[in-house]
Amino acid sequence: MTQTFNGGDNGRFSASEAPSRRWQHIAIGTLGFWLSGSLILDFVIMPTMWATGMMESSGFASASYSIFWIFNRVELICAAIVLSSILALIEVSVLNIDTNRKLFAGAIAIVVIALSYTFILTPYMSGLGINLDILAMRNSMPAEMDQMHAIYWVLEASKIGIMGVLISLCDRSTSV
Repeated sequence: MTQTFNGGDNGRFSASEAPSRRWQHIAIGTLGFWLSGSLILDFVIMPTMWATGMMESSGFASASYSIFWIFNRVELICAAIVLSSILALIEVSVLNIDTNRKLFAGAIAIVVIALSYTFILTPYMSGLGINLDILAMRNSMPAEMDQMHAIYWVLEASKIGIMGVLISLCDRSTSV
């Protein structure tokens, strides 16, 4: 029965190595997908919206909220998959305690970042960008929006860095 769970009679893996490889591939694949999506959003979509002047248009706040609403939910799903696969990887592999702590701390950190994007930062920034007073003419964003952008970029740089460390640690996890 144990052989069936661990990959059957497949000679490529030892009995204890197969589940570890599977969880490693799930974690790295999800992190890679999430990282590529974040980079496309940060370095293709957002600069394009800025360069075309869309950020100054009246419907920008609702359009950007729609884009980020969808992307934030994808991030939450990716964060849950990464956390689950790292917890499983810690359970089935024989890593040292320091590596386990780094993997767990990194996974928790990206979950917290994804949650803060979804439930704090995106709704707050969208609220700042929506002009509810139709009679008032406003050509610029509120000064508070610059602070929110700074917080976003610090969190985004942290998330990308943590993802890189997690990919590296997961990649080394089965070669130990």
